[in-house]
Amino acid sequence: MTTTIAIIQMDIAFGDPETNRKNAIPRIKEAAQNGGKVILLPELWTTGYDLEHFDKIAETLDGPTHTMMADLAKELGVTVAGSVAEDDHGEFFNTFVAYNKDGDRVLKYRKVHLFRLMNEEKFLHAGFHKGNFVVEDTLAAGVVCYDIRFPEWIRTHMLNGARGLFVVAEWPKPRVEHWRNLLISRAIENQCFIIACNRVGSDENNEFGGHSIVIDPWGNIAAEAGEDEEILYCDVDFSRVEAIREQIPIFQDRRPDLYE
Repeated sequence: MTTTIAIIQMDIAFGDPETNRKNAIPRIKEAAQNGGKVILLPELWTTGYDLEHFDKIAETLDGPTHTMMADLAKELGVTVAGSVAEDDHGEFFNTFVAYNKDGDRVLKYRKVHLFRLMNEEKFLHAGFHKGNFVVEDTLAAGVVCYDIRFPEWIRTHMLNGARGLFVVAEWPKPRVEHWRNLLISRAIENQCFIIACNRVGSDENNEFGGHSIVIDPWGNIAAEAGEDEEILYCDVDFSRVEAIREQIPIFQDRRPDLYE
């Protein structure tokens, strides 16, 4: 059984949650009308990397962005996911959330690896929990941008049974080939689907590379966006993962006793 994924590759208005919500709503509705059952938004899609003003623009988990995502997910009968700036009693996190077709939050993953080149460690706290969650009856995992450079972290989620990896990012254009190659590697070495959403456009310090992508468990590119705003669609059959893992049984042949 296939699941239609819709990846919303969009520009982000710097530090302006209200504008970004208004821009996202019609795109989410369009994605659902075109058959998308899992709709993925980029990293920090309501704020961009306006970290210095998170004390004013970050939200609690019952803030307007979360209400909007939950209400749209329930209204449209889809899963809506993406990362947002979270305010937890004055501590700030880059938090990947997902809301299912009942409007329930099924994922709250606080980015674990903070990216020093964009000063995250100066403004944000790192998370301490894994990002496993259930999407369309499939166990998956959600991570954020820089996390994909840590293969041991991705493997940890796969050992917990994940068959798909959802990635949200604001990956800069100069390193977009790293983005593609890292994601292909994570798919091959974990024999899983990769569903990755990157933003486009620019802020005062960075230009972002787009190339949102879906990769199958063999490392083949199933769908890929360009460098402009678009909604990328792809049908994914998560049941393929088991057959591929049986064909080359890397999980059975691991030697964790030697990996310490």
